[in-house]
Amino acid sequence: MFFDTAKIYVKGGDGGNGCVAFRREKYVPEGGPAGGDGGRGGNVILKVDPGLRTLVDFRYQRHYKAGRGQHGMGKNMHGRQGEDLILRVPPGTLVRDAATGEVIADLVYPGQEVVVARGGRGGRGNARFASAVNRAPRMAEKGEPGEERWLELELKLLADVGLVGFPNAGKSTLIARVSAARPKIADYPFTTLVPNLGVVRVDEGRSFVMADIPGLIEGAHAGAGLGHQFLRHTERTRLLVHVLDIAGSEGRDPLKDFEIINRELALYDPALAIRPMVVAANKMDLPGATENLDRLREALGDRYEIFPISALNGEGTTPLIYRLAELLDRLPAPEPVVEERVRVTRVEEPRFTVSRQNGVFVVEGREIERHVAMTDLENEEAVERLQRVISRMGLEDALREAGIREGDTVRIGKFEFTYIE
Repeated sequence: MFFDTAKIYVKGGDGGNGCVAFRREKYVPEGGPAGGDGGRGGNVILKVDPGLRTLVDFRYQRHYKAGRGQHGMGKNMHGRQGEDLILRVPPGTLVRDAATGEVIADLVYPGQEVVVARGGRGGRGNARFASAVNRAPRMAEKGEPGEERWLELELKLLADVGLVGFPNAGKSTLIARVSAARPKIADYPFTTLVPNLGVVRVDEGRSFVMADIPGLIEGAHAGAGLGHQFLRHTERTRLLVHVLDIAGSEGRDPLKDFEIINRELALYDPALAIRPMVVAANKMDLPGATENLDRLREALGDRYEIFPISALNGEGTTPLIYRLAELLDRLPAPEPVVEERVRVTRVEEPRFTVSRQNGVFVVEGREIERHVAMTDLENEEAVERLQRVISRMGLEDALREAGIREGDTVRIGKFEFTYIE
């Protein structure tokens, strides 16, 4: 089953909690704090597996979470780091943040990987908080929650040559003739509903990858006939082969078909309009093909190379394949894809912002939200430390300027507090 899009939820592992512990040994009557730190949570990683050709696995499981870090222990023993979760994707997978649309990575090369959700850091044990003022702290941090987000995965097949044309023009028959691919072939339109890949072997040690793109129709650039799903797979090809039903066996004019498909390619992506193209005049074994071939050569012969073929019996396919191999040798190799295709310039963000929503004062900011999430709110000493942090950050003054009054509700991250002067 072929799937070329998927939407998944990923979450890095939460960090382990820090530990509150003290040395309790014979002859050490006043042992100091000895609570270890929690381990960091695991990351969620996408990795290219060249053996995959579809995103079907992500259609049956959508939620993925990396391992949590182990909690800290006594005797200053730190917790174990959480296990990374590696999700394998096929070459050509584009990864976007579903909320912002930002392109996170374009995964193309075998073994290429990218971290899409980082694990949270482990909380510090009470040994970390010992000082000259407080020599026996009874507080520790909770682990930081791991990053979480929804991702959109989009697969764009990697192929050297892409076959385009109207439905039932003979694309599937051609790829079945020249490669080991075995797509469904039948005498009705839209027989092929998913792209097919085939390796075409020219000579010993010389081959290229051909993609059979399902039939396009007029309006495909706007999504007609699943046009968007099909056209995306032409974007990475270096060379296009326009397969025409030169016999006009379904009552269509081959020249008009050629104009329609080329227009749809240009409307979808202007870069496709200048992509090198070869014309395969298929179905030469049918009546009327010779007359239409003469018309085609008269109209396009000075702009495109035209190869009369019969994909059904193999006539003319050998010259076509050798010519495609020659053209691919001359065409530049695909430009290397940078892992982080879109690099967002970091803007200096405020430490926090305060807004009012439905009577609730909402405080947002990565730093303040992390402080609250890692505080053990059941521990009085930890809450006092959080209060000092909030005061030093200037949050209390900002809330007063926003008009807060005693008894109002303040929301920070997933937590709500009642404001008391």
